[in-house]
Amino acid sequence: MTFLLFLARKFGWLLLTLWVVFTITFFLMKAVPGGPFSRERQMPEATKRVLEARYDLDKPLWYQYGKTLWNDAWLDFGPSFTMDDYTVFEVISEGFPVSTSLGILAMVLALAIGTTAGVISATNRNTLYDYGFMALATVGIAIPNFVVASLFVIVFVFWFHLFPVAGWGSVRQMVLPAVCLSLPFAAYIARLTRAGMLEVLNLDYIRMAYAKGLATRTVIVKHALRGAILPVVSYLGPATAGILTGSLVLERIFVVPGMGGRFIEAATQRDYPLAMAMVLIYTLMLFLMNTLADLSRLLIDPRIKAD
Repeated sequence: MTFLLFLARKFGWLLLTLWVVFTITFFLMKAVPGGPFSRERQMPEATKRVLEARYDLDKPLWYQYGKTLWNDAWLDFGPSFTMDDYTVFEVISEGFPVSTSLGILAMVLALAIGTTAGVISATNRNTLYDYGFMALATVGIAIPNFVVASLFVIVFVFWFHLFPVAGWGSVRQMVLPAVCLSLPFAAYIARLTRAGMLEVLNLDYIRMAYAKGLATRTVIVKHALRGAILPVVSYLGPATAGILTGSLVLERIFVVPGMGGRFIEAATQRDYPLAMAMVLIYTLMLFLMNTLADLSRLLIDPRIKAD
């Protein structure tokens, strides 16, 4: 019963969060000067009025808010203002699988690199391995991924010709954007894993495992890592959503046909329906990933209560 109440409360907060984000985004977009039909080349006034009437932009603001809220609640985002013959749903259905694939690949790399580095640092505390990995983690956190992407393009594309500069579809085209996207998150995971491992390694049950003669690898993998991974699990919720949203710039750099480029175009060209839909999708992803992280912590550590 407690678990069902936990899920019901989460669902209520999800609805409230989506409504607040929708409201803030709607009025911020309307407050920005210009509109979807404002161009460098002046559009005839009669044509502009016809287009505004077609998309209800000539109606009062409260009417636009209510109608957009009702339609979005039923996942009817309508047509794109700037992409002819495309609905918002069609644009998202084309770009979302690509962004999701890039995000999943980057998260797998971040977990593999970060967890391994954190465990090695913790088990070799105050050694060259520890200092080296933590220094790299600090650099990875401090440098934005688009700067890393620019450096990787120079080194691995133009100098050594190992990877193509852009595109999506082949394994070689996926490597650079996935690695560049994963590195900052791998750095955070490495630091969290190290901190968790150092705390767990001093506990009595770990000493008991060593006293029984268990191999170091067995103690680390089967006993210590489970307790040390809890901070990482808590971080995975916002990290997963951050990987999806963090791919916006990288998708432009590597010409990946995901949601990043569409979102930037929607924001710069005042494509209100497309921008609103993507903001809500990113909000939903963030909330769901945080909820899954909470549920994972419940499964890993039974001492944590659903309350």
